[in-house]
Amino acid sequence: MPELSERQRTILVLLIRDYIETAQPVASKRLVERFRLDLSSATVRNEMSALTEMGYLRQPHTSAGRVPAEEGYRVFVAQMMQKAELPTSVQNTISHQFFQARPDVEQWMTLAASVLAHQSQGVSLVTAPHAETIRFKHIELISTQGRQVLMVMVMEGGEVNQQVLTLAEPVTQERLSQAAARLNSLLVGLSVEAITNISSRTDALEQDIITLLVQDMKRVSESTSGEFYTDGLTNVLGEPEFAESDEARWAMRLFEERSTLQDLMARASTNSSVGGLQVLIGGEGGWEELRQCSMVIARYGAPGLATGTLGVLGPMRMSYARTIPTVRYVAGLLSNLVNDSITSEER
Repeated sequence: MPELSERQRTILVLLIRDYIETAQPVASKRLVERFRLDLSSATVRNEMSALTEMGYLRQPHTSAGRVPAEEGYRVFVAQMMQKAELPTSVQNTISHQFFQARPDVEQWMTLAASVLAHQSQGVSLVTAPHAETIRFKHIELISTQGRQVLMVMVMEGGEVNQQVLTLAEPVTQERLSQAAARLNSLLVGLSVEAITNISSRTDALEQDIITLLVQDMKRVSESTSGEFYTDGLTNVLGEPEFAESDEARWAMRLFEERSTLQDLMARASTNSSVGGLQVLIGGEGGWEELRQCSMVIARYGAPGLATGTLGVLGPMRMSYARTIPTVRYVAGLLSNLVNDSITSEER
């Protein structure tokens, strides 16, 4: 893209600020009057025409004003990434909410989704922390009926999975509890490979349980992310882009297909590090579902142990100045909580 002069950059940023607030095309006279620019309307209009030719602005057919193009938003976001900060009072409010929450992963995820949606006025997306190397922590075996047994398996990092098993023959609850106690003693902290090697030191029932347990751990290891949490869909349904545009409503159908949204979150964060934040504008040419939207995404957690992803989805006209620092701050809070949780487990 052509290089911008300082004056063009200023006009572009001010125009986007106004458009984000009003959702209306912006005319040169409004910019001069609202921001008290020491420029004439004609000069601003000429610069806006140049910005349009360069691809940073668009001119709707029915309006004399301009609206931002994707490249214009990218310039604006680059500035927000460096300058946007969350007010101390808001930081204190959010940290207090987490301080009052129970030390429970599900409660943290639900609260994170609620806070992100409220602060950004967009749709929040949060995946629970997912262990990068699956390790066994604890198992419970509960007799249900006949040969069926409910297996509740907890992995290090707090991830919980439940599965109904069908054993070769009925087993009493007492025998199941004994097997669970022995397996908890033998397998704690072990990976799938280590558990496979230890199965020869167990009896027939325990070997059957281990076989099923290993299958479940492999399935968890192959999944792209932890459990998915979202909030705030009603925040954006009333926005002009989502109320009037068929393309934007199509993007909202993502929430009816959570597997698609989870996959998109996982792919978007694959190359980012914990603490890193990225903004996807219009799908960045790679996600057709987001061509009318923007996403602000960050990874959180303990590198090498357990990580998750969180973010906000909204119209391209979202408030980046509010959303970017909110996503960054909540990601930092969750990283601290996950690190503290893993540290306390290791003591």
